[in-house]
Amino acid sequence: MTKRIPESELIINADGSIYHLNLKPEHLASTVIAVGDPDRVEKVSQHFDHVEFKTSKREFVTHTGTYKGKRITAISTGMGTDNIEIFMTELDALVNVDLQTRFPKEIHTSLDIIRVGTSGSMQSDVPAGSLLASAYGIGLDTLMAFYNTEYSDLEKEVAQTVQKTLNLPFVPYCIEGSKVLLEKIGVGLIKGNTATCPGFFGPQGREVRVKPAIPDIIEKLSSIDLEGFKITNFEMETSGYYAMGRLLGHEVLSLNAIVANRITQEFASNSYDIVDDLIKHTLDKIADQ
Repeated sequence: MTKRIPESELIINADGSIYHLNLKPEHLASTVIAVGDPDRVEKVSQHFDHVEFKTSKREFVTHTGTYKGKRITAISTGMGTDNIEIFMTELDALVNVDLQTRFPKEIHTSLDIIRVGTSGSMQSDVPAGSLLASAYGIGLDTLMAFYNTEYSDLEKEVAQTVQKTLNLPFVPYCIEGSKVLLEKIGVGLIKGNTATCPGFFGPQGREVRVKPAIPDIIEKLSSIDLEGFKITNFEMETSGYYAMGRLLGHEVLSLNAIVANRITQEFASNSYDIVDDLIKHTLDKIADQ
């Protein structure tokens, strides 16, 4: 028998909205564009034909509207897989839990969730200025130490290889994203595999005043080649999206505007234009479905 979810485990605001996202089920479209930067939500919704709803709480800014007749919700998440765990859990609860009775619904609803974010390249043939869709996310964080899931043989091999290559004291995790969305939304983009780092400086090999433990982490990751499986780029959320998507039963795809290449040491001067190109690509592909 399905159990009622206690108030302490899923917090509902006094107005009936879910705690962190400040949303009610009717505010959410079945297709979600997720961005890290709260200011980027408006860069998505400025292309909408109509915006029907806006709200914000903490780093979570939400605009829901229509683009070429397709209802879409754009939400910011902030940075890091800890935020993504909150974001994905509460999105799922909005469609798969009756917030009044606190019982999970008998019929599961699957959302289409597309991350649109910036990323750095770790392969010379993925130049700054390119657009990339992530087939797999490789988590260098420990989120999945707190959840149980099944992994494919390839996912296990990638995780073990990354651990050995970096001499990490824990096993990372590798998760495949949505094949369905990769085929539909990722068409025309570079296909890659994305490392998710639990920080911007030390975990990405940057040194300001503290020397990182793995200063050549990008070079080491870029050298991995498992029968053609290479890690192409890095950022801070993709693996969390893919892991929670698998656990909760949602279609999730991460799209990346490559604004820098750490191997060639390039940085795109027109990074805002690259992100806008990716937003337009995403909206048009969604509208075509």
